Amino acid sequence: MLESGITYMHEHTTIDLSEVKNNQDCHLDVFPETVREFKKLYQKGVRNIIDVTNFGMGRNIPYVQKVSKESGINIIFSTGFYQEAFYPILVFRETKEQLAKRMIKEIDEGIKGTKTKAEIIGEIGTSYNKWTEAEKRVFEAAVIAHKETKKPITTHTSIGTLGHEQVDFFKKHQVDLSRVIIGHVDLTGDADYVLNMLREGINVEFDTVGKENYMPDSVRAEMLKKIQDEGYIEQVFLSMDITRKSHLEYKGGLGYSYLLDTFVPLLQKYGITEESIDKMLIKNPATFMRGGN
Repeated sequence: MLESGITYMHEHTTIDLSEVKNNQDCHLDVFPETVREFKKLYQKGVRNIIDVTNFGMGRNIPYVQKVSKESGINIIFSTGFYQEAFYPILVFRETKEQLAKRMIKEIDEGIKGTKTKAEIIGEIGTSYNKWTEAEKRVFEAAVIAHKETKKPITTHTSIGTLGHEQVDFFKKHQVDLSRVIIGHVDLTGDADYVLNMLREGINVEFDTVGKENYMPDSVRAEMLKKIQDEGYIEQVFLSMDITRKSHLEYKGGLGYSYLLDTFVPLLQKYGITEESIDKMLIKNPATFMRGGN
């Protein structure tokens, strides 16, 4: 359950993608620095972080629980499998039913032998402009788990690609689109592309805020203004998707507070209303996680 306050909808308290990426910066395991930043977030009104780290991504439940306890931030855990390049070998060996059973167990019983239960399915992803057979099987497994447990689903799109295809997949499998978030859509840089998804009734995330090497924040702000003007801001969530040591303040990175300290004032300059900002940061996450109005 979410606590009353701001929610970052797509983050990683700790994550390890370093072996696949051959880069130790991709092993986010700096406990004191993370706690320091989360305490700072708490002072700014953040009460919840949806941690979308799952199988094969270096999930560490005791570590995250300790961060939560020391910072005061309520951290929500996830279940699922990321994308093919990072899958554990079991994904290639098991059926969609077996993979679904693993997710269901983490929702109903607990993750990795703990009593800590997953509250959301994700992040499940597609590759860049490519949806592999293994990824399709994971999505099918996620649908099985979703229908049995009623837990929501959150996805990864690689640089925003295959967003429409993901929507079509969930429609085909008769999933309630209001219970699904398509991730990283801000990286498309295309408001009309995103609006086509929103009109279907699905939710989206602008969750790479601050990663201007991929997309300028000014473009994100322009896209959100158009989405606001079209009346779909209730289906939008915000986050930063911090995954590297170099993203943190102690390394000279933007840090988690950038979303509130810099991006929100930018949105205001572009005509995004206080009401819209409140919805994206507080009201929309609460509605989504509890399963609707």
